[in-house]
Amino acid sequence: MTWMVTGGAGYIGAHVVRAFMAAGIDVVVVDNLASGHEEFVPEHVPFVRASILDTAALAQAMQDHECVGVVHVAGFKYAGESVNRPLHTYSQNVTGTLSVLEAMAQSGVEAIVFSSSAATYGTPDVDLVTETTATTPESPYGESKLIGEWLLADQARAAGLRHTSLRYFNVVGSGTPQLPDTSPHNLFPIVLDALAEGRTPRINGDDYPTPDGTCVRDYIHVADLAEAHVSAARALTQGRELQPVYNLGSGDGVSVRQIMDTIAEVTGIAFTPEIAARRPGDPARIVASGEAAARDLGWQMRHSLAEMVASAWAAHPRV
Repeated sequence: MTWMVTGGAGYIGAHVVRAFMAAGIDVVVVDNLASGHEEFVPEHVPFVRASILDTAALAQAMQDHECVGVVHVAGFKYAGESVNRPLHTYSQNVTGTLSVLEAMAQSGVEAIVFSSSAATYGTPDVDLVTETTATTPESPYGESKLIGEWLLADQARAAGLRHTSLRYFNVVGSGTPQLPDTSPHNLFPIVLDALAEGRTPRINGDDYPTPDGTCVRDYIHVADLAEAHVSAARALTQGRELQPVYNLGSGDGVSVRQIMDTIAEVTGIAFTPEIAARRPGDPARIVASGEAAARDLGWQMRHSLAEMVASAWAAHPRV
């Protein structure tokens, strides 16, 4: 029983790969290395360097490795950047997902766990987001992820596809020092890079309608996130009925300023953040209930905020 992990050479995908390995489930990685790292793929794990837009390559890999399911993590994931690159975002996240589904149909692969996003909600008008909260995305990225969910649902109706989509909230930390978050757009690596280089970190916007004026988010540890993918894959393999979407959230919000304070405390580097303008596409607050995922997938937050920061700092390549 082999599962394909698209984007398995990336930060999140590589953690998913290791979670599957720890569970004794074989995996094959597909990644074009646009933002991933080949060294993130364990030596004994089959690696296919290909774009998810290459349907033929995907289908061949599924057939060669006798895949029974796909964890689809690959894509362009930057909400702010997607505002400036909408066509690229749709190509990677919509056409790419369509290609994955087409390859699955050609290869007789009937189960998929889809990497979705809190960005599908836009700026919710509720204090706690549930799976029934209205989806009103405010960026091409959020829109593209919502369309991906629709594609899965349509294929399920047409061809019996077994699926679920996991809506990620802010993913941070590291399950091992060998797998740092290297994104140039994510908060943790941006702040840690600045500290390692002797620069002052900055906050993008302090005039949001939140208690301290900075964005409020759910922050979840990447290793906890990876475990949820294994649980979802097992459930689909066993034929268990799952909801079409699950929030992977903590139920507690943390502001960017609180993150900065915790980073200063954990690293021992005192600093006062600079204040910059807001980033386009960033909603003020997104905090979610993870109750449904806890019930059906065994989802739980196993790491404190300080532990998330400490693991990210331990994995960060110092200058």
